[in-house]
Amino acid sequence: MIQNIKKIVIPFILLLSIQVGYSQLGFSHEIGIIAGPVIYQSDFGVRSDLETNVGNSGIGLGLVHYINFAYRADCNCYTTDKYFNDHFKLRSELSWNKTALSHFGKWVDPDRDSDNADRLRGHTGEAQNWDIGMQLEFFPRSIRAFAAGVNKFAPFVSLGAHYVSYRPETFTDYVSADPLNPNDIGNPDDPNNFYSGWDPGSVNDMSGSTWSIVSSVGTRYKLSVLSDFMVDLRFQYYFTDWTDGLNHQLESNKSNDWMVWLNFGYIYYLD
Repeated sequence: MIQNIKKIVIPFILLLSIQVGYSQLGFSHEIGIIAGPVIYQSDFGVRSDLETNVGNSGIGLGLVHYINFAYRADCNCYTTDKYFNDHFKLRSELSWNKTALSHFGKWVDPDRDSDNADRLRGHTGEAQNWDIGMQLEFFPRSIRAFAAGVNKFAPFVSLGAHYVSYRPETFTDYVSADPLNPNDIGNPDDPNNFYSGWDPGSVNDMSGSTWSIVSSVGTRYKLSVLSDFMVDLRFQYYFTDWTDGLNHQLESNKSNDWMVWLNFGYIYYLD
């Protein structure tokens, strides 16, 4: 646990150093909180299956900070009229998400009574991730006009990278036992408790860290001079297939883990 905290704290300190550098240039700041449902796409369930997509869902929470290049806090004035200043913001974020995972789809249908079907039904997991990173947000409309109340909505798209500390958990209710020996209760750590078609070592709930690509599309709505409401739909692709504790090598496993997060946020302008 201490190692996981260090993996987040060190990048967070570096991120703060960058923010301090921008602060010295006089740019204004915004802070906010975001929250919303997460749909986790992992090796649990079946690809392109609606039940899997809906069933393996969780929650995400986060704190965000923005560098607003369009306004200078040191003089309470707009910056020089440059395209970049009026259409881009730099977003830094510390966030957390957690999703309970189960197998859905045809392989666990009630009419399947094989041992492998029981193994899949008994196998559940949990994906839990801490994120820290940055995104560059592009606003097609003028940020100055939005701040002045000329436009109520400010749509945006973003692209960035996040450092991720993941801590999956794996559970199973299926326990291999000798049916001829009533005293054999089985070993819950036996690899035979999991799907027999997977390669050995496909289930591993060891914690780790990785990088991810984050992109999103959303909009802000002006609530007041100093506050906005935000809706943001995010796609995040991890550079590992182990964030869910499962990495089987079947043909259906065509990509690393990824998720979609619909978050709602409140943004406050500090100066």
